[in-house]
Amino acid sequence: MLVLGLALVGAFLIQSALGFFQIKNFSKNYSELRHQGRVLIGKNPKRFQSGTLFLISITADGLIQEARIMKGITIFAKFKTIPSLAGQYLLVVAADYTQLQRMDRLTRGCLLNAYKNYVEFRNGKLADSAYDTSVNVFSMPMFVKIKDLGEQFFSYWHQRTDQKRLEKWR
Repeated sequence: MLVLGLALVGAFLIQSALGFFQIKNFSKNYSELRHQGRVLIGKNPKRFQSGTLFLISITADGLIQEARIMKGITIFAKFKTIPSLAGQYLLVVAADYTQLQRMDRLTRGCLLNAYKNYVEFRNGKLADSAYDTSVNVFSMPMFVKIKDLGEQFFSYWHQRTDQKRLEKWR
């Protein structure tokens, strides 16, 4: 049992370290694009499928200067440049059905999410949560599940103790 526990702790530490490198890769790519101008982020996170993240550097009028995408299931995914989008207007790309159909489903979803963020930003309707760059570790799915299970357990436990108290008073 101790060996299993140590193996789980070791796997968690390795995953954390590799996740750190992936975040470092994101920061590096974001900084490089940020030096060119505004950066749109499109995301299409999945739990059991390939997640996708899109970084698009645009000018003030929506001209795409550079686009990079990170696609993959594992923490080994890296950003790749998409040269075919450079020099095109985001509005034209997002409205061009034939060009969107040439992209795979995950890339298309990310591009449209970035376009939605761009439109909301331009109209002043971008939610405050879009500006929040803090990371709450306890909002991760694993911790949320543990919290929910704990709440269910304590709710059940309180109900059982309340029933026992009522039976005692009868």
